[in-house]
Amino acid sequence: MPRQFVTSLVEDAATAPSMHNAQPWKFVHRTGADTIELYGDPDRTMPYEDPDHRALHLGCGAALFNLRVAAAHRGLPADTRLLPDPDDPWHLADVLPRPTDRQDDGLESLHPALRLRHTSRFPFSEERIPSEVTDELCAAALLEGCRLVVPGTSHTETLLDLFHDSEILEAANEAVRKEIATWTRTGAGEESAETEGIPSYAFGPRQYDVTSPVRDFDSHRHTSDRVSAVFERRPQIALLGTADDAPEDWLKAGQALQRVLLRATLDGLSTSLMSQPLEWPDLRSMARDPVSAMGFVQMVIRLGYGPAGRATPRRPVSEVLSFV
Repeated sequence: MPRQFVTSLVEDAATAPSMHNAQPWKFVHRTGADTIELYGDPDRTMPYEDPDHRALHLGCGAALFNLRVAAAHRGLPADTRLLPDPDDPWHLADVLPRPTDRQDDGLESLHPALRLRHTSRFPFSEERIPSEVTDELCAAALLEGCRLVVPGTSHTETLLDLFHDSEILEAANEAVRKEIATWTRTGAGEESAETEGIPSYAFGPRQYDVTSPVRDFDSHRHTSDRVSAVFERRPQIALLGTADDAPEDWLKAGQALQRVLLRATLDGLSTSLMSQPLEWPDLRSMARDPVSAMGFVQMVIRLGYGPAGRATPRRPVSEVLSFV
């Protein structure tokens, strides 16, 4: 694969979401084997919010899925091997794009959504999502070996309470607040030179009356030019989960998450990721829907009809891709 071709694949891969837009991935193209290796970046960990690196694996899994989509779009569906080196836990996957007769499970059709999908922290309407659309999203998660569950009214209320509890825990933990502040860019406009983190234009408006579990990255600093808005009173959320809870499951969940997000984007939905209760072990165990077969919740997704959000900055490919 020529360098320009590999670079274009990684450019697409890097549009993936990650916790606080830390972009915790590194890619290595081994020219002899024509293999693209994916590594987690230990310099982009979050010791207080993500001590076991679960969220890092989710972000890297999402980038891995984007790489698969990009390869399929260019006519080279990719063979993928997760955690190929037992002696190196940061070596997360090997990807070998090559011609094949096998089906790509609809990957190529998702490519237009790669640069359309953005996290939206804006109000959504009260319009309910049709069941055939949520069924399609659930099927997308199953294609990656995971489950997507739309909780009923009772468990949705439980989840909203957990979000409130997580806000209290976060406010009381100075180390967590400092870690979040490290990855937020108050005052960073769209022309900023920043290439990582959450810029202020992506914070979204303040909630006039807090009804939706949208994380407020500006709750302690109060950026002066943010407006207030009324958010949906009946937020529509879905739980993405796995049967087990090991690094391989996290990588699978990251791929399933991105497949769901891209499919939702093509279906006209806006989305945002909400991990607040999952960052506290006691709350995470309560996030699981007791009537589902899901073992462990990996992400909570807010879905709805509303503004799509804006693109957040990305690191140059030269920082995340090397050739050996």
